[in-house]
Amino acid sequence: MQIVVAGQGYVGLPLAVRAAEVGHRVAGYDVDTHRVQQLAAGQSYVRDVDSSRLRAVLDSGAYSATADAAALAGFDIAVITVPTPLRDNVPDLTYIESCARTLGEHLSPGATVVLESTTYPGTTEEVLLPILEEASGLKGGVDFRAGFSPERIGNKRWSFETPKLVSGIDAESLGVIKGFYDTIFKTTVPVSGTKVAELAKLIENTFRFVNISMVNELAMLAASLGVNIWEAIDAAATKPFGFTRFTPGPGVGGHCLPVDPMFLSWKAQQELGVPFRFAELAAHVNRQMPDYVVRRLVETLNKRGMPVSGSRILLLGLTYKYNATDLRNSPSARVAELLIGLGAEVLGAEPNIPDGDDTKLNVPRVDATPDEVAAADAVVLLMDHPRFDFPMIEQCASYVLDCRNRLSGPNVETL
Repeated sequence: MQIVVAGQGYVGLPLAVRAAEVGHRVAGYDVDTHRVQQLAAGQSYVRDVDSSRLRAVLDSGAYSATADAAALAGFDIAVITVPTPLRDNVPDLTYIESCARTLGEHLSPGATVVLESTTYPGTTEEVLLPILEEASGLKGGVDFRAGFSPERIGNKRWSFETPKLVSGIDAESLGVIKGFYDTIFKTTVPVSGTKVAELAKLIENTFRFVNISMVNELAMLAASLGVNIWEAIDAAATKPFGFTRFTPGPGVGGHCLPVDPMFLSWKAQQELGVPFRFAELAAHVNRQMPDYVVRRLVETLNKRGMPVSGSRILLLGLTYKYNATDLRNSPSARVAELLIGLGAEVLGAEPNIPDGDDTKLNVPRVDATPDEVAAADAVVLLMDHPRFDFPMIEQCASYVLDCRNRLSGPNVETL
């Protein structure tokens, strides 16, 4: 089939390359011309797609990258994988809306459009479908098919082994969408409608968000009570049923967890006039974790007779999660901002962000060398990337606030 994958980011590019590898003809569409140029040159900027795989599907002719909307004409299936950010706690669907208009202008009878972007229940039928119909002059469920299938990217171990939820606006749409994803994923799971699939995705991420906030709050309480939260969590995790292990950290970041539960909270407030209290409480707890990290650091420096103002602070790991290459919504930004506001000299070591790609890093960049670690008055381990030399850090640092429970020794304090 002729496939369009609109949006060539962390979700769209892996899907596009995989679809090309299994035999589809794929146009990877993105409005970012710089991205398109990189892709056309065989250079992948997404960790889940090696450049060698990208070059293979380019050389075979199964995949092409384009910023030209005219190249979308004649598609059988188009998949929308564009961002859905929050703006002042309000869902911003402008990327979906713009993409839907573009696809609608090239929508032919019998074609199918699938939304993968995370959003609130009702988006597919209430936002996407009317725009497609207006732009094309066609009728959804009569002239073309549509549905929702939430992305589940983010775990390299599972990748396309992850069961894929699929839904459609009607039975025919569901059948076509399931048939397409059956060629790519090992298992597809059909559900009765698009709203169910949209809500299921939000449930997945809200589950993680709420549980992370719970252990973050427990970490703050445990520290005040003089209890090692990490040992307590490990002990609780010995129970083989009824418990899922979550661990605390400096805060929640990325493109999903701080955002997705708020989609449901906004929808509940707008349509039902009621709050989604668990999500709002979890957001409150998680937002204050960077402030708590700084407060703990300031307290320890004071005990050591060292004011934070003028101190040299080295932050290790600036991405939003372990071994990631993504800085979006990372709690490191808030930690750095607070420390700089208190007069500290703040430096950052982030081995997963290539040299020269510093546009989103808000602190001077250094490598985590023995000299840099030893020169710091305090080291804060925010993300425990495997490229860090932990034995060296334990040996060279005068003091470490370890937010990931990876270090030990008399100079180390865990969150």
